[in-house]
Amino acid sequence: MVRMPEHTGHEHACCAPARESSGEEAPPQSLAPGAGHHAIEQCLIPGQTFAMGDHHGDGRRADGETPVHPVTVSPFSIDATSVTNTDWAAFAEASGYRTEAETFGYSAVFHLAVSADEADIIGRPPATPWWLGVTAADWKHPQGRHSGIDDLPDHPVTHISWNDAAAYCTWAGRRLPTEAEWEVAARGGVPGRRYPWGDGELVDGAWPCNIWQGVFPQENTLEDGYLTTAPVRSYSPNGYGLWQVVGNVWEWCSDWAHPAYYRSGLAAGIVTDPSGPASGIQKSMRGGSFLCHSSYCNRYRNAARSSNTPDSSMANTGFRTVAQ
Repeated sequence: MVRMPEHTGHEHACCAPARESSGEEAPPQSLAPGAGHHAIEQCLIPGQTFAMGDHHGDGRRADGETPVHPVTVSPFSIDATSVTNTDWAAFAEASGYRTEAETFGYSAVFHLAVSADEADIIGRPPATPWWLGVTAADWKHPQGRHSGIDDLPDHPVTHISWNDAAAYCTWAGRRLPTEAEWEVAARGGVPGRRYPWGDGELVDGAWPCNIWQGVFPQENTLEDGYLTTAPVRSYSPNGYGLWQVVGNVWEWCSDWAHPAYYRSGLAAGIVTDPSGPASGIQKSMRGGSFLCHSSYCNRYRNAARSSNTPDSSMANTGFRTVAQ
């Protein structure tokens, strides 16, 4: 029986549980490179040198957000929003692609949002009991078999693994952003800020992003209006025109993840268009999600880092793309 992992062996488990390896791999699917139409509005990010990393001492040492270091990025264009359910549905229909959640038959769902039969619950990690392995949870059924996306066309697609996101990019003639590209875009042209809008969590007493309010993980007061995902154009865009780069859903980046990369990259002189380690076990994720809360996971910041295995999928992770 496929089970949710009892632990992931790293501090990121609260953010997104890793799929337990059973030796099974999703079968390869043939995609014509650049065959698809990518309709998301683009934001142009000018080439620049910026100070990458945690300027405020907020991060956990194990995440490797320090040292703050200068990084030069070339100009690029990036999606204004996360890829939506509508965007993914067009890809799936045109290509016949099946996500890894569909292939493996289950994915991770937050316990308060499950819409499934009791028999569909196939695992609950003891260390993070708010995550449930749910049979038939996938991008079309984000909370389980009794849920759907008919009323969520403009919400971010979820239950997308890194491998799935990379497949979409192949079809669309796109690629995933590097961590450096993601962070400079998230900062919106203003250096050193904690969040895209500034350093304070609230703006004029209101929540400027979709994160958890209340007592995690049992009570969400819904002050921002959402238990799970929000439409991708909710709240306000940052200085470069990107919507919801923090909160809502984690976004996959192209880099292999390693907590010592900032320091080792500096030592190796890799300060221009860095693309991460040459190999690894987990892929980087950025931006936090609707489950983030300062009491246990403050990774809804410009500099915050997390990661997961490339075949893992969950209800709070999606992606946005950049031009090749």
